[in-house]
Amino acid sequence: MGDGRHRQRFHGQIAGLGSTSGTRVVVGRWATSPFGSFADVMLERTDGHRVLYAPSREVGDFIADTYVFDEIRTLPVVVEVADGRWSVHADDLHLQFTTGRRLPLGWALHVVPQPLAQSTTWAGLVDPVARRVLRGVSTRGQARSGRREWYGATDLHAVTSLRGRLGDVPLGDLTRVDPPTRFGFSSTPPRPSVTSVVTTVEVLQAPRRPGGAVP
Repeated sequence: MGDGRHRQRFHGQIAGLGSTSGTRVVVGRWATSPFGSFADVMLERTDGHRVLYAPSREVGDFIADTYVFDEIRTLPVVVEVADGRWSVHADDLHLQFTTGRRLPLGWALHVVPQPLAQSTTWAGLVDPVARRVLRGVSTRGQARSGRREWYGATDLHAVTSLRGRLGDVPLGDLTRVDPPTRFGFSSTPPRPSVTSVVTTVEVLQAPRRPGGAVP
């Protein structure tokens, strides 16, 4: 782009979880990105305090320049997935949850050709529908630092169970992500789920890689 904007893409999955304790959690599991493969966790406590768990300073800085947090913790974030079971460990947060069947919306997303589903044009076209159908969800919007962002969802599976703790406090049982999270212009779907997604972030400066190298 000639105006100094650069687009960066993150391919992976986003898990949105509500708990009966009132804590809501968003887990990002990224297979490919400008920072390689990594996982991160965004957590909003019952009192509204928003925490980012990031695996490195570079990743934390990028995410914090895109979303809003009250606290950023840089530490190992371990996400393991096997046979539909997720295990998440980050500092004082420990989660285990399971995924189930593909949801009806997931079937609809699944039949859209991948190049189209991942495009920013498609994200813009389906945004009005997403806003009406899924409370708190948008597929395009304005992020922090003058950035723009698009979510290209390609699949959606239900989360069927949850157990975990934050420090010594149990999170309780699985429930809806309600109220919506307040990290950015969009929350995850209200129903706990895992979304396969390509996230495109348009930034104003040249993208940085770990170690400060500029491509």
